[in-house]
Amino acid sequence: MSVLPRTHVRVTCQVILVVLATGLSACSSFNQGTRGLADALTLYKPEVVQGNFVSSEQVQALRPGMTRLQVRDILGTPLVASLFHTDRWDYVFTMKRQGVEPQRYRLSVFFEGDTLARFEGDEMPSESEFVQRISRERKIKVPVLEATPEQLAKFPSGGGEANAADAAPAAASEPTPRPAGSYPPLEPAR
Repeated sequence: MSVLPRTHVRVTCQVILVVLATGLSACSSFNQGTRGLADALTLYKPEVVQGNFVSSEQVQALRPGMTRLQVRDILGTPLVASLFHTDRWDYVFTMKRQGVEPQRYRLSVFFEGDTLARFEGDEMPSESEFVQRISRERKIKVPVLEATPEQLAKFPSGGGEANAADAAPAAASEPTPRPAGSYPPLEPAR
């Protein structure tokens, strides 16, 4: 077994130290330009969506004096309803997507008894703004949902003798639908 001379060991250690130092200095120079390349080579990261999204339209519908049931109908079930703070509901929504800044929104609703007293929190985006914020590649344009008077004239308005006469021939040709609460039997008759 041959023994390496001390100079070889010393040179090898110096080379290893230089390589480590170069590698560590490269980590600190990892800027946004090289971050894009690293993101392109990174494996897929799934979306993480937690909580209830509350839009600005929903917040605008809240009025002091509403009951808890009315607030729940507008905002949905709260994410946090504490036993120790029964007069407070918290709605929190977070979303993390690859390539998009993390988004976090919070809304707290306060009650006095069973009625809404006040609400506070972040400024919520509208539904169309939120869709545009989470969209990576293309901006989504939400169409305006308005009908012109010409388009509305094509449909019966539900009241008036002329509309009832127009609807009579159509009703005669179609079978009568079942009432909404009527279901077929679950088991065959014996």
